[in-house]
Amino acid sequence: MPKKPKTSSFLTLSRHTKRDIPPSKYQAMWLFALFDLPVDDRKARKEYARFRKSLQREGFEMLQFSVYARYCPSEESSDTHRRHVHTVLPPYGQVRLLSVTDQQFAKMEVFFGEKRQETEDPPLQFMLF
Repeated sequence: MPKKPKTSSFLTLSRHTKRDIPPSKYQAMWLFALFDLPVDDRKARKEYARFRKSLQREGFEMLQFSVYARYCPSEESSDTHRRHVHTVLPPYGQVRLLSVTDQQFAKMEVFFGEKRQETEDPPLQFMLF
């Protein structure tokens, strides 16, 4: 009886679905939304609030005033959320979107006064809508 050929670890891995393998620190992304919107009249403040609430509904969390971030398990997921932000852009002001890998995000230094704080951890589980 002939011996069964050994399978490489790549072949073994390829049998698993994407859900079985957690995203690597280089595949997982953080999508930042940085914005500077006018708030000088009532209509502008409403647009600002509408945009901010839309980011929150989409899963973005405030890191600083006008700086929101969202964890995305892949670049494709990041692209999906990026497209959503494009659909809710306010008519005036500036909005920037920036994607960084989870590995890059972990290198961020956060300070409150002179005390250094740890960066945020990615969520333990994915939110289902």
